[in-house]
Amino acid sequence: MYEVAIIGAGPAGASAALLTAKAGKKTVFFDHGKSMTARAWVENHYGVEGIEGPALLEIGQNQATKFGAELKKEDVTDIQANGEGYTVYTEEGTYEAKHIILATGALTQLAEKVEVETTDGSEPRINKVVKVDAAGKTNKKNIWAAGTVAGVSVHTIITAGDGARVAINVISEINGERYVDHDVLQK
Repeated sequence: MYEVAIIGAGPAGASAALLTAKAGKKTVFFDHGKSMTARAWVENHYGVEGIEGPALLEIGQNQATKFGAELKKEDVTDIQANGEGYTVYTEEGTYEAKHIILATGALTQLAEKVEVETTDGSEPRINKVVKVDAAGKTNKKNIWAAGTVAGVSVHTIITAGDGARVAINVISEINGERYVDHDVLQK
């Protein structure tokens, strides 16, 4: 069983996977290949002079897998509660996880299918978003949401930061105490 399953591998999902895996949490994340970032040119991202969206996605996903997150190039079709957590269904198989992070960009259909509450979106062309509390929790136990689907701006730097923020909150809940990931320059 995975501790964390992340539905989405764009900036929010890959950032969340990077941090949960780096914290030693058994993590799987899913890429359906339809990220908005795949069609973007990015120059408004801190630390990046300019990069094609597909390259940015690849770098972020590689960072997460470097720390042990498992990337599945599969489309999640359903999520169902089970005794200890959730079963994630794809056309290729099933995966068990204790915590779910929805990082599905502009898409809320999966969230609605599993009866996660949605609300009106505030971003241009984002009609609905998942309703979350300040930590990123939804109305369903151990289902979280991050990035555009959670109502933050579509900008990659903001969705990446939100994925990281929600991941830190998930890790903190799993650990039972506040978690901080801080790397120190090695000399």
